[in-house]
Amino acid sequence: MENRTARLTLLIDPIKKRLFEEICAEHDLTPSQVVRRMIREYILENAGGRELPDWLKPGLRSGE
Repeated sequence: MENRTARLTLLIDPIKKRLFEEICAEHDLTPSQVVRRMIREYILENAGGRELPDWLKPGLRSGE
């Protein structure tokens, strides 16, 4: 299973942050959930020949 102990800090324009948080709330998702999903998708699309953990491979994940 995914280890959720690392922290990622980023800087974002306050207007974009507010809009992002509003849209996440409208979809009943936290900003963290959406960012984690975007990161997983980016990794899968750009991993090249890298070996990925089973929990990250398409079709093998369960849950969020």
